[in-house]
Amino acid sequence: MDGLFEKLMHQSSIKSIFGKRKTEEASPKLIPQLSLFANSVVARCSKVLQVSTEELQLRFENELPDHLKNNSTYARNLLEYCCYQTLHVMTQRPDYLANKEFRRLSFDMMLAWEVPGIGNDSIKDTGTQNSPQSDDDEGSSIFYSNSMSTAIQVDKKKTVGPEAFARIAPACPIVADIITVDNLFNALTSASNSQLHFLVYDKYLGNLDKVIKASKSILGQPTNIELAEGEIILDTDGTSPTQPVFQHIGVSAWPGRLTLTNYALYFEPLRVGSYDKPIAYNLAMDLKQILKPELTGPLGARLFDKGVLYKSLSLAEPVVLEFPEFKGHSRRDYWLAISREVFYVHKFIRRFKLKSVPQLEALSKAMLGIFRYRAVREAFHILPSQYNTFLAFNLVEKLPGGDVILETLSARLELLNIYQPLKLDVSVKDPTKLNATKSSIGLAPISLISLSKLGFGMLKEEDAADELTFLAGDVCVGEVNPLQLALKQSKFNSGIAEAAQATVDQVKVEGLDTNMAVMKELLFPILEFGRRVHVWASWDDPLKSTSFLVLTSYVLFRGWINYIFASIVMVVAILMLWHRFCGKPLEAFQIVLPPSRSAVEQLIALQEAISQFESLIQEGNIVLLKLRAVVFSGIPAQTSYRVALLLVITAAMIAFLPLNYILMLVFWEAFTREMPLRKESSDKVIRRVRELWVRIPAAPVQIVKHKESKESKKKK
Repeated sequence: MDGLFEKLMHQSSIKSIFGKRKTEEASPKLIPQLSLFANSVVARCSKVLQVSTEELQLRFENELPDHLKNNSTYARNLLEYCCYQTLHVMTQRPDYLANKEFRRLSFDMMLAWEVPGIGNDSIKDTGTQNSPQSDDDEGSSIFYSNSMSTAIQVDKKKTVGPEAFARIAPACPIVADIITVDNLFNALTSASNSQLHFLVYDKYLGNLDKVIKASKSILGQPTNIELAEGEIILDTDGTSPTQPVFQHIGVSAWPGRLTLTNYALYFEPLRVGSYDKPIAYNLAMDLKQILKPELTGPLGARLFDKGVLYKSLSLAEPVVLEFPEFKGHSRRDYWLAISREVFYVHKFIRRFKLKSVPQLEALSKAMLGIFRYRAVREAFHILPSQYNTFLAFNLVEKLPGGDVILETLSARLELLNIYQPLKLDVSVKDPTKLNATKSSIGLAPISLISLSKLGFGMLKEEDAADELTFLAGDVCVGEVNPLQLALKQSKFNSGIAEAAQATVDQVKVEGLDTNMAVMKELLFPILEFGRRVHVWASWDDPLKSTSFLVLTSYVLFRGWINYIFASIVMVVAILMLWHRFCGKPLEAFQIVLPPSRSAVEQLIALQEAISQFESLIQEGNIVLLKLRAVVFSGIPAQTSYRVALLLVITAAMIAFLPLNYILMLVFWEAFTREMPLRKESSDKVIRRVRELWVRIPAAPVQIVKHKESKESKKKK
């Protein structure tokens, strides 16, 4: 490959790409530990930082601890150090998302991260290899000012993997968040086998830039909404006459415009040529809010799955916001997701009592997540599932162990209370001074700073005007963010949960008869034991019945009932372990299906089942009403005295007899009821109890119609 490199260097076309230089002093110097492509990236970083590559390497060796300078990780850590400082400087520039140099360089940083060290140049779809450092003009001209064009020419077919994207992209808080970076990468590479192409990355950043500019443009437009201090509009919908948003309250519906801010939802009813005073639905206060998908339709009919239900303590009745759409419900899903993100971030703030800078940083994370979500949706028409969303607080609420991620995030946000913005020239030559300044500042609210520099006014003017030095954020050189560790474990658990849910979906069957057959087979051991006990209680076989009675009575008398349950649990545990280590794999459970029925027969069977269920509810209500009459003495006096005396005797037995004796008496009474010696007397007692129960009247019930509130009548 050295011969190939020498051949390339002697071609005249190479000189036209890299440019001609006659002085070696003006060209960045090769760093021996880095690969050819990594050297190219570091050279471009040194140009942005306006320092030499030797100075960058010196700063790295002076500032970072020794364990990050091992031979095995030296190249990658040095590359990360240069990339993070460069990205920090580039993101201070206005409108950097629209800068082609930023897009290309940040992508090339990811490419270089995958092949940082010398000997790693043989990467996918490229023919370049590392070359020994040369002192001649041709060897040094590879790092001339036009090195970005070199990268485009050499690496136009390169793709980036998930690890490189996760290490570089979160250094720019607008581009990616450390919690959702993996899900964002999966969304961008859903059609490219988990390999990110530059064209896709460039399109994503371009659309993200459009979304942020569109949100900024809303800030200067007149609106009926009176925004509080620090309240920012995130998105609006319903402005087009062909795609309004409908607000449903009861059976009434009204079109209008919907606006989401970082604190609330606002609905502005549409009038003739204008919008009425907005109705605010607070997402920040603890009002026991509920946000969930809901079916909508005319006059309260539940026909279309295109609504979002909002319910809180401040509302007399729930409100449904409908997002009409010709096909599907992606429009509703988008608004449900971003509204929940605002709700969840305020829930997180209240739970951990965040104030000041930590509170603003949490809000900024949620807002940037919404911008990214909107950009991907508009650019690629992707709406990820709940476990793959790139809305951080939505994701954490759904993931198993999400509370651990929130606790880790809260601990890091609390460190922001020591944050103080300071001015510092990034071209400072004294590495010890830079190191001391960094250690005195600590973590910085990078999401908050990013939003403020974009013009969203989250920071005070004097703080936002300061030029900040390179601060530790979500990514640090050679280190793994604690959030990533918590997220990794949580995603592992979510993978197990998804696999388990897949098995649940596979075993779901349709049809009332089929489900009853499955349940009977699963409960067969319990049903069989109950049937045998019933046979023994009928005293058809006196020997077996007497044996069961004596054995059970002895267990109850000795107070061994706790040990019986403990033994059952122990047997189940031993059985599980035996099947785990010695048994066969779990086989499919075989169910004998009942005879097939026609559609009409199934409907008739369903109607009968509903009628039986209704009868059971009626009988239950009658029992409860009769008990109410007994408790409040709505029965004849003689019956009241008898019931009261029975309750007094029962209370005395419970108070003075041991529990095992009481259980034994109850068991004797129930089990010996069909015994030949007791059958006649027990039948008489049961008959008298039934006659007594029949004579007890039910407590009266008065059915009152629902009274509509005055406000809902006015709206109608």
